[in-house]
Amino acid sequence: MLTMTFLVKTIIDLYAMILLLRVWMQWARTDFYNPLAQFVVRLTQPIIGPLRRVIPALGPIDTASLLVAFILMTIKYPLLLLIQSGEITFSAYNLLFGLISLVKTAGYLVFWAIIVRAIMSWVSQGRSPLDYVLHQLTEPLMAPVRRIIPAMGGLDFSAMVVILVLYLLNYLGMDTFGPIWAIL
Repeated sequence: MLTMTFLVKTIIDLYAMILLLRVWMQWARTDFYNPLAQFVVRLTQPIIGPLRRVIPALGPIDTASLLVAFILMTIKYPLLLLIQSGEITFSAYNLLFGLISLVKTAGYLVFWAIIVRAIMSWVSQGRSPLDYVLHQLTEPLMAPVRRIIPAMGGLDFSAMVVILVLYLLNYLGMDTFGPIWAIL
């Protein structure tokens, strides 16, 4: 039971993260010909391609990808209940759970993008195509912090501050939504 729950939750969360990454990359206007961007587009195009003909983008926001990610997050909770207890229920709360789960997944995506960017800065020192995309994605979050807290002794603390803010928001979610936050 736990193995199946873990597997289903991980697959849904990873694909939702890829969909949210597509939305984020389009919003940040990252280089479309970058290998990471091509990877994300190829993974999501079979589902998003036909939907984009029906659901137009709202400015820089890819609404088709956002809608599919929301639908995935909305069906995740009833699917996990089905696996754990053998019964399935759909209610209006599923939409709220889907929205909460989508926000939480977006927070995880930002967290991991900043962590990977920090690690890549030590390893590749800005010469990787992945570095370029991660810089385009995370710089709008880190630049305002960098203006307030400048680099000290060659160390940039902006990533740490943004991660601490993400942790703060995660604890705020736990305080606000209680055990539902942990389940989603």
